Amino acid sequence: MTTTAQNLNLLSAGDPGYDEARTIWNAMVDRRPELIVRASSTQDVVAAVRLSREHNLELGVRCGGHNAAGFAVPDGGLMLDLTPMSAVRVDPATRTARVQGGALLGALDRASQSFGLATTAGNVSHTGVGGLTLGGGMGWLARQYGLACDNVSAYRIVTADGSVLRATATEHPDLFWGLRGGGGNFGVVTEFEFRLHPVGTRALVASYTVSPADAASAMRTWRDLAMTAPRQATLDASSPGDGSVHLGFVWVGPGSPSALLAEMPSARVTEMSYLHLQTRDDTTSGHAYRRYSKGHYLRALPDAAIESFLAPGPASRSLQAYGGAIADVAAEATAFAHRDTQFEYVTGMRWSDPAEDEPRMSAARTAAAALTPYATGVYVNMLSDEGRPACGALTRRRSWPG
Repeated sequence: MTTTAQNLNLLSAGDPGYDEARTIWNAMVDRRPELIVRASSTQDVVAAVRLSREHNLELGVRCGGHNAAGFAVPDGGLMLDLTPMSAVRVDPATRTARVQGGALLGALDRASQSFGLATTAGNVSHTGVGGLTLGGGMGWLARQYGLACDNVSAYRIVTADGSVLRATATEHPDLFWGLRGGGGNFGVVTEFEFRLHPVGTRALVASYTVSPADAASAMRTWRDLAMTAPRQATLDASSPGDGSVHLGFVWVGPGSPSALLAEMPSARVTEMSYLHLQTRDDTTSGHAYRRYSKGHYLRALPDAAIESFLAPGPASRSLQAYGGAIADVAAEATAFAHRDTQFEYVTGMRWSDPAEDEPRMSAARTAAAALTPYATGVYVNMLSDEGRPACGALTRRRSWPG
């Protein structure tokens, strides 16, 4: 054992906890790291980074383990498990939260909601704060307050040479720029400082289902409403692939959605706590399923795209409206450049039998291909097996800081 590794919590094949630590959300990922380091502090992270350099081991970083491609688990490499670093500290006076790199979104929500505060934090509580935020970070509050990355005022990060830096708008500003939506390749973030907002503790969800015969017409109305909806509302749509569609919106914050509801007379409205909103889409099955998904960003949703969205097929698909505060930020201001996105499209499947891998993945690819003519990019956190063409589409509109 090297001096670097002496004080680290190390796991290798055969050790108790090794298989549990390498298991992530997508059961298709079954890789075996040479070493797993369970970090409890920034200094542990520094030591792990140096250990990976000393032994020429590929480094992967685990927080929530939600990335479908399994980037957290390098086969034969060093997996840096940040889950022991899960503390969240909220200062209600300054409306800020200091969040360690291994925390889950649910921990941030619970700590913030104790004071009626929140920040943009995804839609699923067992997602890692780190992965979501570094890729941009959509959520029900984004149209009011911007993406998760727009709400970070400071990062503590360990870079590839083992240095510990604080990145803000004035300290290492180029690094700060890249961390806001550029993904996880700039280093290992061990702490985020978020701005919080007074959103109260309640939310409204409106939803209704439309049959295949009327789905296209209803979606056109829903699309037009999404373009003019108040920022408190985030419109969403989903289809199981049988031609029907579930339409509606989520409302968080002050005011009344009465004008929207007047355009959706058949909608069922449910009031719930904000914490319940943030957990209602959690996957109770945990890490049991094999999963595959594809996504697009869309600047518009023409009628032809709606028809493609509704085309029958085995893959489920969804749309979520962007705009509002997301678009208030200039495209060149952060590494997240797709500020003119109007809708995010996602299609995916889940299953348990490995023999079904190819047909299930093919079905998701087919569904996504139908929307490709209308796509203008892809969410960093949705990248899986797209290769160079998609990465080119991802980066070609970015304006790197000089």
